[in-house]
Amino acid sequence: DVRGLRSSAAFTRASDSSVRNIRIDRTEKFIDNDVWDQRSCLCYSKLRLVRAKTRAAGLPKGTNMSNGSDAIVIARNVEKTYHGGRGVAVHALKGIDLTVTRAEVVAIMGPSGCGKTTLLNCLSGIDEIDSGEVLIDGLSLEDMDDNSRTDHRAREMGFVFQLYNLLPVLNSVENVELPMLVSGVNSNEARKRSLAALERVGLADWAAHKPAELSGGQRQRVTIARALVNEPAIIWADEPTGDLDSETAQGIMDLLFELNERNKQTFIIVTHSQEIGDQCNRIVKMRDGLVVDDGIDAV
Repeated sequence: DVRGLRSSAAFTRASDSSVRNIRIDRTEKFIDNDVWDQRSCLCYSKLRLVRAKTRAAGLPKGTNMSNGSDAIVIARNVEKTYHGGRGVAVHALKGIDLTVTRAEVVAIMGPSGCGKTTLLNCLSGIDEIDSGEVLIDGLSLEDMDDNSRTDHRAREMGFVFQLYNLLPVLNSVENVELPMLVSGVNSNEARKRSLAALERVGLADWAAHKPAELSGGQRQRVTIARALVNEPAIIWADEPTGDLDSETAQGIMDLLFELNERNKQTFIIVTHSQEIGDQCNRIVKMRDGLVVDDGIDAV
């Protein structure tokens, strides 16, 4: 998304006083080198199984996980095939049907290569689907052009990835505020909201530190602050604890669950960790590009 914006007036705003010491040509250098992945631009007590089971009972009134009456994400017969060299085709998604209701925390689990990340990318509009339909809060992603999907992701979605995808030349608050600057938010307002987001994730004292000066857990908290700063309806998380030790990983999940309970945002989490999956409202199980269990009966 940055690649298409960097020559526009919106992206030029990223060079104003809010990122005082960062020249735009330096930023573009890192973008061209894929240090900041396209997918991440616009882009504390332990919570154990008993808390996960009680969380489902606390979903907003009207929530019905089986009929989608308060659905925020609906996928209907979604298919995705990747075409490689020499005529090789990988049928990554094979007619996926899935509904996620507002304020749910849903884990997507399955063996490596089963299509978990592809599903997350297709549901969020990062990747286009070959057939089927994806509705986000009643809006069809297929009815949007690429620019509209980009704008929709920037306003309504947040992303958390395993490898953080923070710009190394920016400090914490600058990393958090940059997506807002790209989308046209006033620099003073962006700085104010970014500092507040860092405070919410417990990093107010680390706002001026660059990623290299932070621990893995702190970097992921910056990523979470960046994902939350626009107050999105949905947070997509792809292996958010995969690069962390078990104690730090649990701390990150505690934070996500706390934010879910406080803000009633929807979290869709790809994970290999059964322990993390067990803390979510339900587990969607995948195998060979199919949803083999949507977890509704277990709730």
